[in-house]
Amino acid sequence: MDDKVYIIVPSYNEGAVLAETVRALLPLRHEVVVVDDGSREDPGELLAGLPVHLLRHAINLGQGAALQTGMDYAKRCGAAAVVHFDADGQHDPADIAKALAALANGADVVLGSRFLPGADRRRVPMTKRLLLQGARVVNGLFTGMWLSDAHNGFRALNRRALAAIELTENRMAHASEILSLIRKQRLRVREIPVNIAYSDYSRQKGQKWYNSLNIIVELIMNKLF
Repeated sequence: MDDKVYIIVPSYNEGAVLAETVRALLPLRHEVVVVDDGSREDPGELLAGLPVHLLRHAINLGQGAALQTGMDYAKRCGAAAVVHFDADGQHDPADIAKALAALANGADVVLGSRFLPGADRRRVPMTKRLLLQGARVVNGLFTGMWLSDAHNGFRALNRRALAAIELTENRMAHASEILSLIRKQRLRVREIPVNIAYSDYSRQKGQKWYNSLNIIVELIMNKLF
């Protein structure tokens, strides 16, 4: 894409892994926006000398709020597209080029999937795989969008989608809110296969099987209440 792409990296207490993730993104020559969501450590020290845009929340507001802060900043900068990219190193920078190509070919929103042909689904632990498929069904019933992967944090949005999506769910419910807004705004969506690296760190940070169960419970509670 000709205009600037902003990679939004929401971060909360990621430590040295954050700097490793940012360094892996820099060779792509896009703008990297780190949104620190009230971490205990000083992200300025962790990212010292790295050419990134650093935004900060004074207190922890949640991943949805961090993404919205990053998207608001990108809009003010005139971004042509944004990419949502996790700070814990589980996403693959090589998938960004595929997402941007899908935007260039007419998609407004590109969603990463661990379950499409081309993705190595063997990397996904079996228990998590089953729970995510349960979340996919619940999400499809509630949002009307039947996707192969219900809760993947890797996304790309073009300028039209960036203008149309305004998140009000500060925490993990933002993922379902994005899907509801895609359908409401009639945005053109495409899934692409992506590979997720489940490291020991990411599992300790929040990739345990019961977090997938929490996704299902959250989807149901948000729909009912």
